[in-house]
Amino acid sequence: MKVKSKYKQAFEEDCIELIVNAYTLAITEKKYQLDWIENDFSELLCDYVNESPLSLEKKITCKTENKLLINNVNIGKGFADKLPRIDFVYFKIWRKDRLHYFMEAKRLKEKDSDLKRAYIDKGIESFLSRKYPIGCMLGYLLEGETEKTRIGINKILEKRKRNSEILLPKTHEIFQFYYESNHPQIGIIKHLIFDFTAL
Repeated sequence: MKVKSKYKQAFEEDCIELIVNAYTLAITEKKYQLDWIENDFSELLCDYVNESPLSLEKKITCKTENKLLINNVNIGKGFADKLPRIDFVYFKIWRKDRLHYFMEAKRLKEKDSDLKRAYIDKGIESFLSRKYPIGCMLGYLLEGETEKTRIGINKILEKRKRNSEILLPKTHEIFQFYYESNHPQIGIIKHLIFDFTAL
C-alpha cells in the first residue's frame, strides 16, 4: 500500500511538472491573447502537455473538458449532458490500475472580485463538495500581480470566516513555488497561479 501511495504522489508531481512546463512554453511562444476565455488557455496548455517528451516518457495523457461520472447520478436518458466537467484530467496505466489526476482552472484579475469569488465558489468548492475528485487549482492571471491576487482571494475566505483555508506559499524543487490551502473536509489543495500578463 505504501508503494502505491508513493507512486500516486509521484504521479501528481509529474502532472504538475507537465502543466508548469506547458505554461513556461506558452509564455515563451506567446501564442495566447489576454482576451481569451478560460477554455482557450486550457486547450493551449493541454496541447503543450501532450506534445511534451516528458509526457511520452512518463506515459501520461492529458484531456480537457472531461465529463465525470459520479456515483449519485441518476442514469437515464440525457444523463450525460448533466455530468460535471472538469478542466483537466491526466491519466496513465500503472500495473493494473488506471491513475487519474484532476485540475480545475479559473481566470483571475487582481482587481476583479467576481473572478476571485468564482475561483472559490466554482473552483475550490467543486473539490470540497466532491463534485470533482481531489486535485489542484489553476489560476490564469490576466491582469495585476500574483501576490496581490492571492491576498485578495484570502481576504474573501477570511470574510467568510474560513481563515484556516487561505492560500499559503510553498516551495518545491521541481516547480519552484505554489500555494496550498487546507480544508478539514478533504485535506490539502494545491494552487498554481500562472501569470499571463507579460504579453
